[in-house]
Parts: sequence; C-alpha cells; structure tokens
Amino acid sequence: MATTRRNFLQSSSAATLAAQAAAQQTRLSASDSIRIALIGSGGMGMGDTRMAVTIPGVELAACCDVYDGRLTRAKEIWGSHILTTRDHREVLARKDIDAVIVATPDHWHSAITIEALAAGKHVYCEKPMVHSIAEGKPVIEAQKKSGRILQIGSQYASSLSFLKARDLFRGGAIGELNMIESWLDRNSALGAWQYSIPPDASPQNVDWDRFLGKAPKRPFEPVRLFRWRNYNDYGTGLAGDLFVHLFTGIHTVTGALGPTRVFATGGLRFWKDGRDAPDVMLAVADYPRTESHPEFTLSLKVNFVSGGSGESFGVRFVGSEGVMTATMTGVTLSRSPRETEPGYTISTFAQAVQEQFLKEYHARYPRTNASADALRPETTERYQPPSSHNPHREHHVNFYNAVRSGKPHFEDAVFGLRTAGPALLCNVSYFERRPVHWDPLTLSVV
Repeated sequence: MATTRRNFLQSSSAATLAAQAAAQQTRLSASDSIRIALIGSGGMGMGDTRMAVTIPGVELAACCDVYDGRLTRAKEIWGSHILTTRDHREVLARKDIDAVIVATPDHWHSAITIEALAAGKHVYCEKPMVHSIAEGKPVIEAQKKSGRILQIGSQYASSLSFLKARDLFRGGAIGELNMIESWLDRNSALGAWQYSIPPDASPQNVDWDRFLGKAPKRPFEPVRLFRWRNYNDYGTGLAGDLFVHLFTGIHTVTGALGPTRVFATGGLRFWKDGRDAPDVMLAVADYPRTESHPEFTLSLKVNFVSGGSGESFGVRFVGSEGVMTATMTGVTLSRSPRETEPGYTISTFAQAVQEQFLKEYHARYPRTNASADALRPETTERYQPPSSHNPHREHHVNFYNAVRSGKPHFEDAVFGLRTAGPALLCNVSYFERRPVHWDPLTLSVV
C-alpha cells in the first residue's frame, strides 16, 4: 500500500503507543546500574563515554572498534576488566549490557542501531542517524518494534540556550517569524577533520573489511578510516556532520517538522587533500506554515576556512517584533516595536497630488509633539546558562533518565530523520545542482 500522510501518521501513533508500553515494562529502577557499551571508540565515541560514566549508576562494560590501538586505550582509561572486541555483534550478544553508544562512521549508524534495538538494547546514536534517507524509516520501525529508547546524539536538543530560546519563541518574544539565519564556521585543521593518523596503523591491527562494511571495496588506506568524515562513502560531509546540528537547534526552538524544499551550493575551496566532500556549503530551506510557526525561510552556512579563529556558531531568528540569536553559551533577544507610521515618498507627485496625499495621511496619522514619553522602548535581553551547564553531558543525562523511566526524550528516531533528511538532501542538491523537495509529514523525497 502506498504511504500517505494519514496512514503514515496513524500507524506511527499506534506503534509509538505500543513501544511506550513495552518500554515501561523494561525500565530500570533508580537503584539499578546501567551497563553500557561503546561501539566506535573514536574521538566522539570516547567523548560520549567520558560524559556517560560521570552519571551516577552508569558503568562501562565493553568497547568495540576496528582499530586495536583504540581498544588498548579504552582499557588504559577504564580498566582491563572491560570487554574489548572488533566485532559489535559480540557486544550485542551480552545479556548484561543494557545500552550502547553507536559512534561509528555514519555508514554504520543505521545497521548497528537496528541490530542493537533488536537485541533489546537502548541506543544512543550519534548524529546523523542515517547515512542515506532510505535508511531512516527502517530505524523508526525498529525503535517502535523494540520498545527501547533511541536517542540521537545532537546535544543542541538538551542545551539550556535552545530550550530558553524555545520558551521565548513560543511566548511570542519576536512576533511572527519570517526567516532564520544559521552558521557553523571553522578555521583550523582539526576543525576541518584533519585528524591524526596513528603511525602503527596496519592491516594487522585494523579490521579493514569490517570498517568498509557496505562501502565500496578498496585496498587498505588508513587515511580513509581515521579521516572518514572527508569521504562520502563513509561520512555525510558538512551537511550530515554540522547542518544536522543547526536543524536540531532550529526544530527544537520552533517545533518545525521540516522544510518542503532545499537548495545547496558550495565547493572544495581549500582542503584539497583527497577528500570528496566540500569544505564550503551554503543552503536555503523553505518551511511551510504549521500550527507552531508561520511560513519561513532558513539559511545555513558552513565554511572550513572562515578567516576567523576557532569555531563560530549561531542561529538568528528574525521576527516582526525582534531578533533572537542563540548559541551554545546563551541567548540574546533584541526587541524594537514596529514604526507606527509607514512614512511616504511623494516628491515625484504633482504638487496638488502631494497636498491631497498629505491631508489624508495626517488625518490617519495625526502629528504629535515630541516628548520623553513618546520615545519608543528598545530592549536587549541576554540569557546565559550557568557555567556548570554542559549540553553534551546533559544530553547523556536525558538519555539515561529516559532509559530508567521508559519515557523517551523528544530527539527520537522520528526527530532524527526530520533533521537528517533535510541535511542529506542538501548533499543531493549540492552534487546534483538542483533544488530538492521533501515532505516533512511522510518523511519522503517528493
């Protein structure tokens, strides 16, 4: 049967209720420890695990990676008692593991997530949830069928800055939204994914075939493993790595389900190191009117040679009554009420017409004498989270709270596809040089 908006949403609702019921039956009590495994022990995976084990009751039981050196390092950090393996299936077979962190290269995300859910594990999956849009709905169905928690690892959804921006936006702080500008620029080698390659990497201590997985077969080439984000066979480029963060923040604030059309352009301008992903990308996305927001246009930009230093990030919400800018470190709200008079441009009219215009204009907008009370109020408000707030750690807190309670965080599989889908369409648009249309209700390419 063809998927329509109605039957997709109806089936989704029924399956969600069933999944929530199953999750309630398998939730852990506050006194139970949560034993976790890390699958993909690279920089992000190690960072996720470091955050997770600071949460009371969470303990690491196993680490998995295709490079033996990272397994050695895991034991150095967390102890020789943890299981280490190249094969994620060995981890999933363990009955004493409650949840897994999936922090592999993008092309493994959906397959391992689906296997983990089927094995009864709760899953924290790094963004983007999928390597291709076609992988999205199978992940959604796997989560519903399993009744387990699946949370996508884009920490903007747990940032106090974006949650405060959401409250301000929904309270009408900027009036009616008409556009959003977003950017995430970098100007460093590490920011541009020039990660270090271990000098001992070899076919003997790297499971090269397992790394390749479904990707095209090719001879051992360590740069492709340790700098996988640069290659579309394994990663999703600027759009999948960074646009997803921007989409996540924007959807969290506005409640948007997604755009109906995207167009992207850019190029490989500086980092001509063999990568096939661009280092500059700009995109425009059109959002339809919904109950939560009016029609608006979104612009996104990532530049890996930004001319600045470090990383520059922000989302600027432009409305009829003000402008709100959100970053990971705070929210700035500038409000200026609209002019009460539109003004006029009548100098090219005949004199008699000018006089008639002014008579009618001043009847509608009577002249008033200037006074202190007549000055328009203009305000700028700044909101900053406490210095102790760490959105990355808070996102993990939210995940393990969901595991214990059985109540999923809102950044579940559906939310994950709502952000990954438009981002991956930006790649389609960029490489095919055309606009691409998307249905945010059925989560399908039009």
